[in-house]
Amino acid sequence: MNAENIAPHTESSITQLLETATRLERRLDRALSCTRGVSYSEYRLLSALSDAPASGMPRIVLADSVGVTASAVTRALKPLEKIGYVTTEKGERDARQSRAILTAAGQELLDDARGVMRDALRELPLNNLSPQKVAEFQSRLLELS
Repeated sequence: MNAENIAPHTESSITQLLETATRLERRLDRALSCTRGVSYSEYRLLSALSDAPASGMPRIVLADSVGVTASAVTRALKPLEKIGYVTTEKGERDARQSRAILTAAGQELLDDARGVMRDALRELPLNNLSPQKVAEFQSRLLELS
């Protein structure tokens, strides 16, 4: 690739965006882990499962919905299964088609965690922007992908 085709600000802007995203995720991780003992990644998995039908969600679909690999979902769900927040039903014909299901205890944890998330999000500068500024910001983010 020819470096002349890249605007001088592109790399530094993307680096800044990704570093900001990392700092925000760490901030949310701290808020959740201090009060509920879950990470932001686990919160996202539980939230996606909460939106799934009562029959649960195939792990591959869950992985796609939160933007990680199926093996990452399997690793992340193991401790949640161990403490009773998630159960797994194996596929009848194919073990790779196992479904993750949020338990009542998992839903209770998620409900509490959503309150923690609301408090953490309320403190972010983005929360104070006008609806028009938020729409512009979201539009710009979509342009990047």
